[in-house]
Amino acid sequence: MKTLTIDVRRAEPQDARAISETHRISWLQAYAGLIPHKPLVQMVDRRGETWWRKATRGPATLLVLDVAGTVAGYATLGLNRARALPQEGEIYEIYLRPEYQGIGLGRQLFGEAKLLLKSLGCKGLIVWCLEDSEHAYRFFRSSGGRDIAEGMENFGEKDLKKVGFVWP
Repeated sequence: MKTLTIDVRRAEPQDARAISETHRISWLQAYAGLIPHKPLVQMVDRRGETWWRKATRGPATLLVLDVAGTVAGYATLGLNRARALPQEGEIYEIYLRPEYQGIGLGRQLFGEAKLLLKSLGCKGLIVWCLEDSEHAYRFFRSSGGRDIAEGMENFGEKDLKKVGFVWP
């Protein structure tokens, strides 16, 4: 019998290539048809292996979801960037490769990210997602988030509404 290991851990510089590929695949799947093609590809291309190697060294914390040695997802987190809101922590990004979605691994990564922020003394948490990103919207709502804030995000020639979900 083979044992499958699933671990959420801090990213290491040697994870950069795998995180870059996970980022590319998950973003193209999540945002195709939502974000115009050209700005989406530009955003993805900006974050290659070198960018992610630097990201592993901070200032934001970068977690990876490691499934049997494969980087199946990642989350970036730190202090809340929206100073007008009282929540102290923020999960900036949380993404899974499509083949790992829908089986509870996103909840595991999200839970670990929330626990880490809490252990660092952050009171409250916010996560932003595009309103039209139905999968993300449902995920954060079903994870107990309350949508209490709105904003706009510009993608080239298109403005998209974003929603801020909070947890105590």
